[in-house]
Amino acid sequence: MVSVSASDDAAAAAAVVVQPPLSQAVGYIVVVLIGFLIAFIMVFITRILKKTVGEDNEKTEMFMTANRGVTTGLTASAVVSSWLWSTAMLGSSLVGYVNGVSGPFWFAAGCSPMIVFFAVLGMACKRKIPEAHTLLEIIRIRYGKTAHIVYMALCLINNLVAVANMILGASAAISALTGMHIIAATFLLPAGVALYTFVGGIKATFLTDYFHTFVILIILCYFSVKAFTIPEVSSLGHLFDLVKAAGERSPVAGNEQGSFLTMTSTGGIYFGILHICANFGLVIMDTSFFQKSFSASPKAVVPGYVIGGIAYFAIPWFIGTLASSVVLGLEDNPIFPTYPRRMSATEVSNGLVLPYFAMTIAGTGGAVGMLLITFMAVTSTLSAQIIAVSSIISFDIYRTYIKPTAGDKDIIKWCHIGVIFFALFASAFSTLLHYVGIDLGWTLYMLGVLTCPGIFPTTFAILWRKQSRAAAIISPLLGMATGIAVWLGSAYGLYGAVTISTTGMILPCVYGTVASAFAPLPYSLIITLFKPEDFDWGNFRSEKLALDSSGSDADVDNGTITTITDSVNGVLQSEMATADLKNQPHLKRWARIAAAWALATFIGHWVLWPLPMYAAKYIFSKGFFAAWLVVGAVWLWITLFIVGFYPIIDGREQILDVWRALRRDRAAKKANAAARSSTRYIEGDDAGSSTASGTETPSVNEKS
Repeated sequence: MVSVSASDDAAAAAAVVVQPPLSQAVGYIVVVLIGFLIAFIMVFITRILKKTVGEDNEKTEMFMTANRGVTTGLTASAVVSSWLWSTAMLGSSLVGYVNGVSGPFWFAAGCSPMIVFFAVLGMACKRKIPEAHTLLEIIRIRYGKTAHIVYMALCLINNLVAVANMILGASAAISALTGMHIIAATFLLPAGVALYTFVGGIKATFLTDYFHTFVILIILCYFSVKAFTIPEVSSLGHLFDLVKAAGERSPVAGNEQGSFLTMTSTGGIYFGILHICANFGLVIMDTSFFQKSFSASPKAVVPGYVIGGIAYFAIPWFIGTLASSVVLGLEDNPIFPTYPRRMSATEVSNGLVLPYFAMTIAGTGGAVGMLLITFMAVTSTLSAQIIAVSSIISFDIYRTYIKPTAGDKDIIKWCHIGVIFFALFASAFSTLLHYVGIDLGWTLYMLGVLTCPGIFPTTFAILWRKQSRAAAIISPLLGMATGIAVWLGSAYGLYGAVTISTTGMILPCVYGTVASAFAPLPYSLIITLFKPEDFDWGNFRSEKLALDSSGSDADVDNGTITTITDSVNGVLQSEMATADLKNQPHLKRWARIAAAWALATFIGHWVLWPLPMYAAKYIFSKGFFAAWLVVGAVWLWITLFIVGFYPIIDGREQILDVWRALRRDRAAKKANAAARSSTRYIEGDDAGSSTASGTETPSVNEKS
């Protein structure tokens, strides 16, 4: 678990109990009422899109892949949102509190490189298997049903561990802020998410990603300013003095001179190694990332993931640094919630550094902002995980093994079943973890042991034609067994026992995660040497995966439905229809651009920037610390623009299409109403004239 010197004093913790700044009623209003309100708004929007631009969520291709036409801006926003877990903000503040300024940096550096790297995989899938809905379809077509089942288990484990990590952190934070029972929060958080995902599918996920992330970044930017308006902080220079004094009071073991203000931190770099390995596993084995790349238009995949990955870096880096610095600096100040004691290890491990930061700088308003951040972050990321699992249940279980001839109606039905099932199961599983004593800190450190075994075999399945079927099946299983053995063995060897506490310590988790990530590489290469394959990428197209979506995107003469395919996407889509990869020059160019950006991001964020600072044993000066925070703040505000305004600018044509269609529909209704009124008036006038003249049209009987 998280180790914090001088923080485990039970007597001190009992002496000062932090009371929730908000009432339980506020918690239930946000989690239940606002959650369902947002859900109903998203349901309404998806119905408007169906009416105006033909996005019919009763069609499987629309429900699961948004007809593969999502723009760059919305893709970038969704990518940021996919990694804007509640635990990203809570966790980066946690490691900042424990390790100092190195912690949030390594947290951010452990995320952005593999987000950008995913553009490489996304473009490879666009080129080789453009009709795919899930990663597992790719595995099944190339390696068969045994591999399909193995990877299905790996992906489901990944999704479940990721969701548990989110829910545990978010429910603990909401409970601390409002007093709501932690189990109530655990079950209610996924409820609203399940509703709008149930109706709206992947497009509703993109839209809520955008809305939630925009609101979160507005609040975070507010915190970035508010922190320096309180007299206890007042300036960057004074904050530096406070953090420096905190290091002198409570020096950090393993940091240069015990300072919080250095990148030379043993704990920090251990976490950096653990985090980048774990996150590569989380991204590559997370079917929601593949779904979002499948949903993006061909020209949006690379810029969307590159822009989103680089923009995301500022959030855990800057917010984690600012929040942990303020908390460390003001722990001995009467305005801090736990004064006169430091935060306990349990509070730190539950991710309460960021909530206490918000309460310290903004009081009740900060608590409300933090509640909204936590709620929106966890619901946004949950939606992607829920629809990812529902896609596995509908496509990879139902359509593959139960009813291969299933059409739209059947698949949508099982998607809905999957949404409800996984929301309930994830809540129940998170409850189990809570009651056995597992919290955010434990899952943050150890999840890589379970998520990493598929990194190399999955990447090879998409990029390397030689990997054999046996290697694809055996290497991840051996890798997971190796990782678990190293993890548990290290815990026993270092601490003399295998308990929840010892298995959550940093060193066993680092060793286990690295073993789990890298052991499958030699396993796969060695097994492949015995009988290498020469897979023909054209075989991916031997099976028709896309369902008929006729009528969902066709042009209509009355103008209520329009297509938004531009010339660039038209060229790329024509190349995607070609099985011969040599005849895809534009797609190949995008693939090279993606590879260059992925390499540059890794070298920049993980090598050139931090490692020289680690080796130099440099302790930040006041000016350098100020520059560090200013760059982070500017980066955060740029991210706000990218997430909040770029999707609107980029998607302005479709927004105008919707607006014009609504106006035409309104005008048509008015015209119809006027016509009906005129008809009634004429009929009434004729009847009145007949009566006034004293004559009536005789009935048939009267005529006779």
